[in-house]
Amino acid sequence: MLIDNPNGNYRFLTGIAPYSSGVVAMPGFEIIHVNLQQPIAYRQGFKLIDRHLSEARRPPHALCSIELRLPAPLSFERFASFNDEYQRLLADRDLMLDGRNPIARTNIAPAVLPPKEPSLFAFAYTVPIAEGNTRPTFIIAGAGDLHDQGDLSSDAIVRPNDTSDDALREKASVVMQVMQARLDGLQINWAMATTIDIYTVYPIQSFLVDTVLNQVGSAAIHGVHWHFSHPPIEGLAFEMDLRGVRDEKWIDP
Repeated sequence: MLIDNPNGNYRFLTGIAPYSSGVVAMPGFEIIHVNLQQPIAYRQGFKLIDRHLSEARRPPHALCSIELRLPAPLSFERFASFNDEYQRLLADRDLMLDGRNPIARTNIAPAVLPPKEPSLFAFAYTVPIAEGNTRPTFIIAGAGDLHDQGDLSSDAIVRPNDTSDDALREKASVVMQVMQARLDGLQINWAMATTIDIYTVYPIQSFLVDTVLNQVGSAAIHGVHWHFSHPPIEGLAFEMDLRGVRDEKWIDP
């Protein structure tokens, strides 16, 4: 279900309690994506977001997406505990909407140079745009190789304990179906994508063309960003997210 968040000037696709499935800017607004040169502890990161939004003359509710980095993948139980803490932080900041979490999220564990604690890697927010800039901007939240994104349990893992080329192809295919469903839910399409992120420590060459690039249409001209990283939960092997924005900023925290 696509829901308006008028306080933040974006619409969000309902997901599960810890995060929405994706966001799209309302007419008259666009999404700005901000990358940190170095991740910082995520609670400290929210203070950085506050400062940035204040300097941009945007309200706290304009925050629409968060990207986090973990020291290592978590068990399903520890991931649930982390999500509970994260939700309380958002609730304390009055960022929930009628009990729903409107903010999209990607949460990844880098295989190289992981942070020492859960850290903020990037965020996004909405700003007004000049009349005439009508191309929608959006962010699709991260999704891992689960048959049911609402079922955070080992029973939902696609081809568990199998990282053969055939299994990875199937995992990627399932995740691509999720990406497509979220694009459809936001009423946008692949042609609007500017960045496609893949998160895995396993080879992607055997399925990249037919399972990913051949499915994304003209967005394939931008290629993909392969992050040598683990999904946030133990047992998962493949994750993706994507976005379509005009403005990518880099800041040094």
